[in-house]
Amino acid sequence: MYYSSDIPKHKVFLSFHHQDDYYRQQFERQFSNEFDPVFVNRSVQDGDIDPNYKTDAIRREIRENYVSDSSVTIVLIGQNTWQRKHVDWEIGYSLTTSKLNTRSGLIGILLPSYSPCYDPYFYPNCAQKRTENNSRIYTPCNIPPRLYDNIQSGYAKIYPYPTSSHELKKWIHEAFQRRGSGSHRNSRDYFANNRNSSHW
Repeated sequence: MYYSSDIPKHKVFLSFHHQDDYYRQQFERQFSNEFDPVFVNRSVQDGDIDPNYKTDAIRREIRENYVSDSSVTIVLIGQNTWQRKHVDWEIGYSLTTSKLNTRSGLIGILLPSYSPCYDPYFYPNCAQKRTENNSRIYTPCNIPPRLYDNIQSGYAKIYPYPTSSHELKKWIHEAFQRRGSGSHRNSRDYFANNRNSSHW
């Protein structure tokens, strides 16, 4: 099959739970040569930012010192990724436009460590859905809620683990193109703390 090489490269910020660092490293090894110049993988860890900072200061710190050097954010989704406050913050600040930064495109990728929740009877948000190419099942209730808001609005897409660098490059470029669509959603309250339940 012929693949066009004309798809431009974009600088990508990886948002992930450090529990899934093995998969993040594997992802970078497989695909980093496709991007401009490499992935920006400075996901925020506990202790990186003074918890006594005011909310606006934290927002500025993450946006300007972590997310700002990218135009698309990829959320690598493992089993407990949705629980992490820093992942929620990174998604939220990726969706924010400031004087120094423009809004980033947004996609989610299901890692091998992810499995769907199985409580749809009691929790409607746990009803099964399929990724963009219908190849994998996920449940909204155990992916980051701010990401799901944007999947619903059409601003973000969710995919299985990519089978080729061309496929991933295409997804990223499409996310980049959606940045000006006006369909982003970022009204949800930011996580104050990490969560510890199996779903939201």
